[in-house]
Amino acid sequence: MIKILKYGEVSNDEIFARAVPSVNVEDIVAEIIENVRKNGDKALLEYCKKFDKADLETLLVSEEEIEEAVNSVEPVFIEILEKAAKNIKKFHEKQRRNSFIINDEDGIVIGQKVIPVDRAGLYVPGGTAAYPSTVLMDSIPAKIAGCKEVVMVTPPNAEGKVNPVILAAAKVAGVDKIFKVGGAQAIAALAYGTESVPAVDKIVGPGNAFVAEAKKQVFGKVSIDMIAGPSEILIVADGETNPKYAAADLLSQAEHDKMASAVLVTDSYELAQGVSAELEKQIPMLERAEIARTSIDNNGKIIVADTLDKAIDIANEIAPEHLELCVSQPFDYLDKIRHAGSIFMGRNCPEALGDYFAGPNHTLPTSGTAKFSSPLSVDDFVKKTQYTYYTKEALSKVARDVEYFAKAEGLTAHAKSAVIRIEEE
Repeated sequence: MIKILKYGEVSNDEIFARAVPSVNVEDIVAEIIENVRKNGDKALLEYCKKFDKADLETLLVSEEEIEEAVNSVEPVFIEILEKAAKNIKKFHEKQRRNSFIINDEDGIVIGQKVIPVDRAGLYVPGGTAAYPSTVLMDSIPAKIAGCKEVVMVTPPNAEGKVNPVILAAAKVAGVDKIFKVGGAQAIAALAYGTESVPAVDKIVGPGNAFVAEAKKQVFGKVSIDMIAGPSEILIVADGETNPKYAAADLLSQAEHDKMASAVLVTDSYELAQGVSAELEKQIPMLERAEIARTSIDNNGKIIVADTLDKAIDIANEIAPEHLELCVSQPFDYLDKIRHAGSIFMGRNCPEALGDYFAGPNHTLPTSGTAKFSSPLSVDDFVKKTQYTYYTKEALSKVARDVEYFAKAEGLTAHAKSAVIRIEEE
């Protein structure tokens, strides 16, 4: 049963405690990465046979396989994918950044170019955790940014096939190449390249502990989106919230995995009791009841605060991945939310709406990192290059200032490079 904690009557350590994964895979992942660096496709094919039980001859998903998968998916689901993709594009198009130029002084031009990364790599989990939504959310921003190529990796099943809904989503999103490989070995392939898998500039997408550790270890060779922790939801709710809705929304994250975190913060003890009772009714009805039960019992909590303002303060301290603002006037509180990956406003906006359909991205900062990081966006797939141009006349006006500054730092060669051009005259 979920814990009910009264803020101010229990320690802050208990209020703000987080689930911490205990598995240590650092050495295993390092060995996998090194093997892929040295042996390329051979290592990938061996890992596919070992971990996925798939005896493959080639890693690349063919156009025929993609078309076969698309044709096997119900047409209504293709239509839903296309509707979701349209919403995602509409939202992310607004994130485009423009280059700029400043030339308001004679002889001086300065500016910034916004340039997409050449190649983006997308990791998509497979098997029981097949998320076509991730394909849309992570590849569409890359396409909008202008990446020349989006490369997707995802593990096959024992028959060497990729889940057809994953391939259908990739088709809708315009993914350029798809490879049948998962786990840490897939991240290594994207980072360093193999005979088949091209090296990329940026790796995005969720995964298990091995994938997260691999992304951590290859960072620096390539850019990554984030190191994702367990899924999280925090609901700030007033006493008018329907406990059935709140319980259902908590379970929408609890069913992800046993380490997931589902938290309700409310100013109503009656709501806390009602949600607790509803959880006990709803959990046995879930297909993933065992996972949800473990998540709720081990990591779930209901925090009762004296006021909604205090509930907001608690939410900001936790800085959740998903934050539902289930109150009568949600926009009155929006500006008070400082730390959250994505905010869902009002009583008719379940977090699942954001997972699949609304348009804002669902790849979000977890484990409190929303205090300093952001959802995946078009910005993740571009870089900025700045430039400077001075005429000789413009340089002559500031060369002595540059010289003085450089000498203050003890860098006389810097100073000389600025004044040598004017001293020649």
